[in-house]
Amino acid sequence: MTKSEFAVRLKCACASVLAAESELTEIDSKFGDADHGLTMAKIAGAISAAVDGAEGGIQAMLDDAAMAVMALNGGSAVPLWNTWLDGMQEAAPEGDAVDVTGIQAIFAKALEELNEMSGAKVGDKTMMDALIPASEAIAAYKGGDENELFAAAARAAAEGAENSKNFVSRFGRAKSYGTQTIGIPDAGAVSMARFFQGLAQA
Repeated sequence: MTKSEFAVRLKCACASVLAAESELTEIDSKFGDADHGLTMAKIAGAISAAVDGAEGGIQAMLDDAAMAVMALNGGSAVPLWNTWLDGMQEAAPEGDAVDVTGIQAIFAKALEELNEMSGAKVGDKTMMDALIPASEAIAAYKGGDENELFAAAARAAAEGAENSKNFVSRFGRAKSYGTQTIGIPDAGAVSMARFFQGLAQA
């Protein structure tokens, strides 16, 4: 996959998140601050603009995206997404191309970095309910086609976000609502699923 092809995927991912802004706001209004849609729109816009203006190779592009997110003022999603993107760039190649093994390394490092910061696991009703299954699907992929890899990740993320309906919130403002949160998906998991859905569309 070339840098330009990766850029297209990232821009599709951002467009997918932007299209879900009202959905994310509605979900977050149940037990949160109703600001997740707006925050994610800012994050998606920052990533997309950074990708558009990025010079250099894949690592530089991902570094620009991480820096653009870090500069935002917003909810708890901002430092989480900054950490995830920064983890990506740490394992990314400096050049203009990456193979499936390289993609796997990028997403493995990103998850490792975010795990250290977040501490959330599947079942805690956070963005990790979508990200961990997606990352595991990427790591488990045995073929050589990035289209299949991202499709598998998108399916896993979507299933993870849907699964988050079954859990009790253990982080953030929603935590105080206890079992009332069962039946509603986590907004962070849904936004992450939408991002992977876009990655798979290119």
